[in-house]
Amino acid sequence: MLVLYCRWKKMENIVSDKNRLFTTVETKCHHLKVEETSDDILKVWVKEPTWLQVEQALSVVMNLDADEGSMGIDLNKMYRFMVENFIEKTEPSLTTVELLRLTPFVGAQLKNVLPNPFNDFLGDDTGN
Repeated sequence: MLVLYCRWKKMENIVSDKNRLFTTVETKCHHLKVEETSDDILKVWVKEPTWLQVEQALSVVMNLDADEGSMGIDLNKMYRFMVENFIEKTEPSLTTVELLRLTPFVGAQLKNVLPNPFNDFLGDDTGN
């Protein structure tokens, strides 16, 4: 019989509200200015990613070439993945292709409100 033990230096509190473990179901609405000198906006509802979606985004981005021993990053694939998976809706209604064709001014704002899969990859995971 195999018995597994959790060994901690200090006894930790087990979470009592398991809902704290999950991503939020609600999306967050962001207002993106259409032009710097205009009051017109694009509304974008963004979902919070799950840990698995973050991993999927990272796998979409990284291109590994075992023959040459090289690694590349394709940010275009990442942004397409993020638009397809994390934007629930927009007002006015835009397709994925239309969202990928936004002006640099609007696109830069969109990039800032989308989840960044590199936060955890480059943050907490690097030292452990």
